[in-house]
Amino acid sequence: MLAVHCGQDVTFSGTQKASTYQSSDWAERGFCPTCGTHLFYHLLPADEYILPAGLFEELTHFEMNSQIFIDQKPSYYEFGNATPTMTGEQVFAQFSESGD
Repeated sequence: MLAVHCGQDVTFSGTQKASTYQSSDWAERGFCPTCGTHLFYHLLPADEYILPAGLFEELTHFEMNSQIFIDQKPSYYEFGNATPTMTGEQVFAQFSESGD
């Protein structure tokens, strides 16, 4: 999944409120209550949001600057630019520690 780290300054609009599910002590997931489409990942201690890139109409102003869960990517999948990477274990360790 390609996602955009949007920080804290996120505003949701529309006629229907997203449903949420707290998936860990430090994060919750937001989704459409009608169709189940994933809408956001919310890091609770930092109050920061990560949204799927496909939700944005314009993708030209984004820059890929990191890759996470690199240990789960298919072997045939490779991005052209070099970025810092983290395994799933490293991601969970980083974010679970930030909530302590």
